[in-house]
Amino acid sequence: MRKDLGNLGAVYPMPVLIVAAYDENGVPCAMNAAWGMICGYHEIALFIDEEHKTTQNIRATKAFTVSLADQDHVAEADYLGIATGNKMPDKFAKSGLTATKSEKVNAPIIEEFPVCMECELAEIVETENVHAVIGRIINTNVDEKVLNENGKVEISKLNALIFDQFQAGYYVTGAQAGQAWRDGRKLLGE
Repeated sequence: MRKDLGNLGAVYPMPVLIVAAYDENGVPCAMNAAWGMICGYHEIALFIDEEHKTTQNIRATKAFTVSLADQDHVAEADYLGIATGNKMPDKFAKSGLTATKSEKVNAPIIEEFPVCMECELAEIVETENVHAVIGRIINTNVDEKVLNENGKVEISKLNALIFDQFQAGYYVTGAQAGQAWRDGRKLLGE
């Protein structure tokens, strides 16, 4: 038996992305954005509103970073989603997080989050139905503590947060359920 829930956005999981940019004075600002995704091999799309202070900073500096929030910093990640830089000029400072200037783009890397994509602004797409910030990923900066013996990010070490839109909860990733580009081959008859 199935039940109608109305026009609920039912995508799960949604990543918990921390988007950071400098303002015109070099002060970092960051926000929590669950509506974002890789949109090409070297591009990321963030569906964030024009009114966000971070969005305004991205427009001004043409650069930003996107970090994967982790379980160890769930309170800080949530704070960056509920506090607004438009009303709190010291929002980032109050987070207790540490910003280090990227060597690749004019944007802050938040040291506490283990994976950070350093991006240049590629374009902003504005239509009647969408406002998307598209970034060209210049570099991905990773804390070595989340790498495996082959130098790749180990998801079980990352403890990346995912957002549950059904219950407004945060969860972590971890257990592997299958192998991409392999498990479906049995249905191809291979």
